[in-house]
Amino acid sequence: MDGKFFEKRIFEIATCGDFNEVAVQLFQYQYDNNDVYRRYVDFLGVDRAGVGSVEQIPFMPVEFFKNFTVKTTCFDEALTFTSSGTTGANTSRHYVKDPDIYYRSLLEGFEQFYGSIRQYHVLALLPAYLERTGSSLVTMVEKFMEASGNGTDGFYLYDFEAMSRRIDHLMEASAKKILLIGVTFALLDFAEKHQQKYGNRVIIMETGGMKGRRKELVRDEVHQILCNGLGVSRIHSEYGMTELLSQAYSDGLGLYRETSTMRILIRDTTDPLRYVAPGVTGGINVVDLANIYSCAFVETKDLGIKYLDGTFKVLGRFDNSDTRGCNLLYVK
Repeated sequence: MDGKFFEKRIFEIATCGDFNEVAVQLFQYQYDNNDVYRRYVDFLGVDRAGVGSVEQIPFMPVEFFKNFTVKTTCFDEALTFTSSGTTGANTSRHYVKDPDIYYRSLLEGFEQFYGSIRQYHVLALLPAYLERTGSSLVTMVEKFMEASGNGTDGFYLYDFEAMSRRIDHLMEASAKKILLIGVTFALLDFAEKHQQKYGNRVIIMETGGMKGRRKELVRDEVHQILCNGLGVSRIHSEYGMTELLSQAYSDGLGLYRETSTMRILIRDTTDPLRYVAPGVTGGINVVDLANIYSCAFVETKDLGIKYLDGTFKVLGRFDNSDTRGCNLLYVK
């Protein structure tokens, strides 16, 4: 079996059994074809032949994307995603062999929860991300805009007045819903300067955290400020990062759900090879089957909780880890 097998198979998953089977097969493929990952698995003393379930698969620390070239097979990358990091910090690099896998993963993942992207106008408030190169979030939103087929979608930096006028115009001129994806600190600035009553016509989706631009707040406080300032009943969120090609989404209360190509496991913070019970805080491990040509098994530096119904929360980062990438708001 080769990469082409997985390019097709990961989008055919219908059950938990399917996911487990494909994950184990992909582990074996990546062990055989990814030198960095194979050396890590061997270092842990894990026998490739003895791995028969997702829980037995070793998860590679996310820092490896900073310090090594993480590739499964040898290829010339079509895209390179880089993390934002802090000034002077070593940033992650995710080499993407086939952008179409990423595009299909993000579009099908979004539509599992929100329906066809063509039902939406897509606007983006992404300062910090637009001001650098290599952002996977910017690429994701660009693909949403392209797939929406509107021709009226667009990015905004700090021109809140222009974005406000655009939203008002679209609410009057179109029956479609409006999806506003924004980095958290910029959405807070917008909500404070432009009090609105958008109601259920506008979906506010925050991501990316404060990026050092504002004081960290608990999630409930952030969402209440945004709801009050923009006149919506709830705030949506996206969970993703440079090292992943799949995303999870929350339609409120900070509870995320996985897409069909992603699974979240919560590891013991003192023993990375053990998992905690549902409802217990631990480190977030991510299986991302779309990472066929990098590493599909990523041990993040995020803390979280997963519940029996499959939803999960992101609680923040381990001490001394970089503040970057995904949504990093603190919760109570």
